[in-house]
Amino acid sequence: MQAEGHTDPHEFQRIADELRGRMADGTYPLRSFLPSQRDLAEELGVSRDTVQRVLRELAGEGWIESRQGSGSRVVKTQRIQSPAPRATRSRHGLRLGSLISEAFEHPEVTVDVYTLTSQTLDVHIRLQVERIHGGYTAPQRIALRMLLPDASLPMPYPRAKDDQHDPRLRERLRVITERHTASLLSALNDLRTEGLVPSVDVQIRHAPLTPAFKLYLFNASEALHGAYEVIERKIMLDSDEEITALDVLGLGATLTHHVADHDPNSSGSVFVESMQKWFDSVWNLLAE
Repeated sequence: MQAEGHTDPHEFQRIADELRGRMADGTYPLRSFLPSQRDLAEELGVSRDTVQRVLRELAGEGWIESRQGSGSRVVKTQRIQSPAPRATRSRHGLRLGSLISEAFEHPEVTVDVYTLTSQTLDVHIRLQVERIHGGYTAPQRIALRMLLPDASLPMPYPRAKDDQHDPRLRERLRVITERHTASLLSALNDLRTEGLVPSVDVQIRHAPLTPAFKLYLFNASEALHGAYEVIERKIMLDSDEEITALDVLGLGATLTHHVADHDPNSSGSVFVESMQKWFDSVWNLLAE
């Protein structure tokens, strides 16, 4: 465990990602209390200072509400809504983690993603890799295509509220994206190297677009789509300086679930097909 008073930036991100993932997948459901700071520090092998800093970050993002003497309570989770009848919804409930898990139960897994960063996807891909290692699923082929914004693009967010030319938040986004992209690439490619999945194809392309929405396409039959909401929040830099930022929250975005069915004219089928065509068109354009 880290010594008190020291906060390692990599450990900070690791713990923040872990807790975001737990709230997003329902491990810590809405209105539940997180374990105590002492228990979290002991379980995750970090100092209480690191845990306190992570909780401040999560509170600033709107995930939790912390009160002296009462602990930290979850006040927001990943919201997924569906226009489909209740009987056709996922038997595990509408959560991003459960939908990705269902996609990975197929012999051939295809996932297309358009997103601001790879942070959310990395959290869930590593969970699927653990399931494959444990023998719970055994896909024979995994094909992942991810569209990310060009890092050189002067995007309107994230940025400091009082100084739009301050480069530190964009640099922070670049570092976070590169770290999580490398993490999921390594995790998936290791499955092929270890002989657990015979075919693994991971491709990433960078588009000259500022993402206004997040999109997941699973096995060309399901889609999750949601607009990013720009909010004002506090962000703690590695230097421990806290700045007020205009940013978007990926894990906090409300996503709508669409399912293609046997009727090609149904709203779900039309939406999935149209978004798949949009993704393919941008993907192919960037290959030229």
